[in-house]
Amino acid sequence: MQFKDQLNTVFELKKTPKRIVSLVPSITELLVDLGLNEFIIGVTKFCVHPSYINKEKTIVGGTKTIKIDKIKALQPDIIICNKEENTKEIVANCKEVNSTYVSDIYTIADTLELINQFGKIFSCEIRAKEIIIALLEKHNNFLDFMNGKKPKKVAYFIWKNPWMVAANHTFINHLLHTNKFENVFIKEDRYPEVHLEELIKTENLDAVFLSSEPYPFQEKDVLKLQQKFTSTKIILVDGECFSWYGSRLLIAFDYFKNLHNKF
Repeated sequence: MQFKDQLNTVFELKKTPKRIVSLVPSITELLVDLGLNEFIIGVTKFCVHPSYINKEKTIVGGTKTIKIDKIKALQPDIIICNKEENTKEIVANCKEVNSTYVSDIYTIADTLELINQFGKIFSCEIRAKEIIIALLEKHNNFLDFMNGKKPKKVAYFIWKNPWMVAANHTFINHLLHTNKFENVFIKEDRYPEVHLEELIKTENLDAVFLSSEPYPFQEKDVLKLQQKFTSTKIILVDGECFSWYGSRLLIAFDYFKNLHNKF
C-alpha cells in the first residue's frame, strides 16, 4: 500500500503497522487516543502524555537527538516524525530503517488531515472520525464563545537568554489568531530572538505570555517582567495547549476559555 505524508512524500507499507516509533510528543498522545497504545514500541523522553507512556515504552532519545541503533533494534514498521521538531538528518536516518511519516502542522485543518491520514494508515478510521467530530464540535463551540470579543495585542515567549518568541508560520501563532490574540511579532518568521527593550515600547500591549515549554517559565519570571511591563499583564500559559496539535486540542479549547477570563 502507498501513502503520502504531509510533505507529500510517498512511502510504502506492506501491512497495517503494528510496531510504531514516535519521535513527536503530541503525536504520541494522539496515537494513544486513537487506541494504538499496544502498538507503540518507542518514544522520546519528552513524550509525557499519557503519564505512563515513557515508563512502559523504550526511550530512543529526544526530539533533536536520537539513538538510531535503538530504533533499529526495535524493528519498527513505521517511524513518526515532524518537520519542525525533528531534524532533516533524523528523518533521513529513520528512512534508512523503515517507512517514515513526516507531519507538517501549521493549522487546525492540518491537524484534522493528520488524524484522517492516521485513521487510514493504522486502520482505525472509526476512532479517527470520532476524534475529528469531537474536535470540530469543540472548535465551533469555541468560535461561538469568541464571537463579539475584542482582539488583544500579545507577545508569546518560548525562551529566555536569549529571549525568543513565536511569530508567523507557527502553529502557536495560528492558535493565537483563533483566540483573537494579535501577535505583535506577526511580521517576523518562526521563532526569532527579540529584545525586551523594544517590546516595552509597544503601545497598547495587552499581555505578555510566558509559555510552560520549551523553556519552563515560572512565577518568578512573571514577577521580574511585571516590573518592566508595568501596564501589561504577564501571564503564564500552558505551552502544550498552544503547541501540541492532535487530541490535546480537545483539552485546549476549554483552557483557552479560562485564559480569556484573566483579562
